[in-house]
Amino acid sequence: MTHTAKRALITGITGQDGSYLAELLLAKGYEVHGLIRRASTFNTHRIDHLFTDPHTPDPRLTLHYGDLTDGSRLVTLLGTIRPDEVYNLAAQSHVRVSFDEPEYTGDTTGLGSVRLLEAVRVSGIDCRYYQASSSEMFGATPPPQNESTPFYPRSPYGAAKVYSYWITKNYREAFGLFAVNGILFNHESPRRGETFVTRKITRAVARIAAGEQEDLYMGNLDAVRDWGYAPEYVEAMWRMLQHDTPQDYVVATNTACTVREFLEFSFSRVGLDWEKYVRFDERYLRPTEVDALIGDFGLAQRELGWSPQVTAPRLAEIMVDHDVAALAEGRAHAVDVVDWAAMSGSAPA
Repeated sequence: MTHTAKRALITGITGQDGSYLAELLLAKGYEVHGLIRRASTFNTHRIDHLFTDPHTPDPRLTLHYGDLTDGSRLVTLLGTIRPDEVYNLAAQSHVRVSFDEPEYTGDTTGLGSVRLLEAVRVSGIDCRYYQASSSEMFGATPPPQNESTPFYPRSPYGAAKVYSYWITKNYREAFGLFAVNGILFNHESPRRGETFVTRKITRAVARIAAGEQEDLYMGNLDAVRDWGYAPEYVEAMWRMLQHDTPQDYVVATNTACTVREFLEFSFSRVGLDWEKYVRFDERYLRPTEVDALIGDFGLAQRELGWSPQVTAPRLAEIMVDHDVAALAEGRAHAVDVVDWAAMSGSAPA
């Protein structure tokens, strides 16, 4: 393929953020390459609508087998693809699961980042690198949290993300790489994994409203989170790599919402009282809890011109409406449609 358009490599392309980012970049005219793990079954439903036959001339989306645990493969791929931009979104990203699988979480979420950064360095390619950092790095540090807030992670996942954050900053300062951390607070969508709390809630709401489920079992309802809309957040990722200088940014809504409030928003969308259906199960409690995460996105607003449009009440409506429609139509994996050109806050390519 003749390299006329910008070329991007996305790890974690089959996840929520990866699929939205691939859509955004394709809409901007990029040639997109994605890293997927080899498995006996396909897990590409979030990007199937983007995929074209690789035998067609100049396919704009190409998938490659690879894994963040295999450094030599990463070096080979980077040398072959030679991307202009690298977005590292791959991770074991479920906080509760990280307590059950701390070593695997550290290997993929933490050491995976340095393998990819080292692959960028040794391959000698001239590219810009985005590291998906997380509000879970702040952990027990009181809100509001910004780029200067000290880290105090409360999970193996949060600790692994702290490592990734600092190794990205180290490669920027030691080797002159254009490498940035996007410290994203919780961001959700209809493509969110079904075991994450917001999607667990909205899918249950749809099933309860349809008479297919009776109860919803939950853990801590008092946890405070700053929930935003994933398509808006991936646009912030892109803006970070278009900036003149590499800088780390918090991406958030600066709005607090408890799990209890998200339940209320979601159930009220279908005219139900959440308290009649929600039951407590201690198995969903974390060994160490993060009480409150609320992000200050002021730096991103000032330097990138980015600000969120969707907060938790509207987010709950978007997700419930999607899950109700998907259930009614019998679709196991329904992909929502995003109008990238019309999205508020989108910058021109």
